[in-house]
Amino acid sequence: MPSLAVSRSVEESLTPQKRRLRSNSTAAPETPISAPTKRKSPRRCLESSPSSHPTVSTRNDSIGPVSNSSKSLAEELSEDFSKKLNWNPSDASQVSAVKEALHVSTSPPTIVCREEEQRRVFDFCKACVEKEQSGSLYVCGCPGTGKSLSMEKVSNQLIKWARDGGFEPPEVLSINCTALTSSSQIFGKIVDNGYVKVKTSGTIAPLQHLQNVYSQKQQSSSSKMLLIIVDELDYLITKDRAVLHDLFMLTTLPFSRCILIGIANAIDLADRFLPKLQSLNCKPLVVTYRAYSKDQILRILQERLMVLPHVVFHPQALELCARKVAAASGDMRKALSVCRSAVEVLEAEVRDSTNNMDSDTQGNSVVKIDHMAAALSKAFRTPVIDTIQSLPQHQQIILCSAVKFFRGGKKDTIVGELNKSYVETCKSRMIPPVGISEFLSMCRVLNDQASNITHPLTQLSFPAFFLIKTSDQNFYSLLLQGLVKLGQSRGDDKLKRVTLTVDEADINFALQGVRFFRNCLQ
Repeated sequence: MPSLAVSRSVEESLTPQKRRLRSNSTAAPETPISAPTKRKSPRRCLESSPSSHPTVSTRNDSIGPVSNSSKSLAEELSEDFSKKLNWNPSDASQVSAVKEALHVSTSPPTIVCREEEQRRVFDFCKACVEKEQSGSLYVCGCPGTGKSLSMEKVSNQLIKWARDGGFEPPEVLSINCTALTSSSQIFGKIVDNGYVKVKTSGTIAPLQHLQNVYSQKQQSSSSKMLLIIVDELDYLITKDRAVLHDLFMLTTLPFSRCILIGIANAIDLADRFLPKLQSLNCKPLVVTYRAYSKDQILRILQERLMVLPHVVFHPQALELCARKVAAASGDMRKALSVCRSAVEVLEAEVRDSTNNMDSDTQGNSVVKIDHMAAALSKAFRTPVIDTIQSLPQHQQIILCSAVKFFRGGKKDTIVGELNKSYVETCKSRMIPPVGISEFLSMCRVLNDQASNITHPLTQLSFPAFFLIKTSDQNFYSLLLQGLVKLGQSRGDDKLKRVTLTVDEADINFALQGVRFFRNCLQ
């Protein structure tokens, strides 16, 4: 099995990530804008300017009522696992199909876990088309949260709705700002594509031409609405703020027929630029895409794998991937990349076993926890996990014992009780436990492990922050405390309070690649 050793050079090459957003998406039944089986009450993420936007109707003509399911994701995955046949990782065509299903460029037939966000965008665009009124909307969120994919689905659904309802379908223009040679070229893209059907002199600038067109009444009564989807809007924010302001101001002109949707990863644009846009009377509505949760990542992976006729992943392997990616960033693209990497780990293992004629390994036809752990180890490298993996065996057993002991809900205990759990773990694995004095010494070492993992906050990679689910300041405090925290005791050392200061998921992730520790943690 591939080693879980961690390279610090990779960790140092990563940069800190901004504050994450946690997704609280709602759910709906499978429709053109589909839904998972659970519904949560979302935090309202829309801000509106009453002077510049049409009222968004709360009635939804294309999305049906919500249904609830009593089955959990784990139960559904287990049922799917038992119904399908295992795949053959030696079959090149099957491996190719799996990788294609998990590729970020593969557009799934349905989009789950983003129903509420899509509903808001769809209702906004629908209101603009119904009233033939311009408007602007800003979609923001961390990378890999489904923003661009959702806009593609919403635009298709909007055109279908307009045709079915007897409205003139809007023209749709999608622009990726990273493909522009200059930020001002975005106005030329709108004019050059022929969406503004008015003759112009070659000497007039594209922006001025658009402003002239939308400042006077259109001669043609059949002039269509224009839906402009501008992706990677961060490029305009960093290069030329004036271009950003001019772009949004197009929707405020008296005869404008533009519906502008800007998409960006800059979650703080509302604080930095919206006040200026509001002063120009062109403040857009804001829809925030929050980072995916563990259950949402698991649901999306499940939906993608449903198209395959075979079982590829063990349910626990998928859950491990979803849990770690959600804790680190909530980036669905990262989850897909990790799953593809886990398939490659299994593929290499089967290839090696074929060369070595190892019949036991050849029987491994699904991606299991150890394969996923190896893939995650390549994707996420943190000093905490590196330190846990480098500990002596008995110190690792103490951490496993602490994890099992605190699963009941306790936050701390005394050294004597933790020692009992440690002795039971050793005896169950037929390993001689150390005496109480040496056990106390090892607890002190774990308490002092901060010297091996302490880094300035500016040098820590973002997975190191979020894998233990805490704020920057608390994370630094955790490093200073070590892997466990020993309290003070005036008398017997066995009465000292002991607390586990690292997340259980980090210990599981660091040690589950070794069968011995997987058994200890069960």
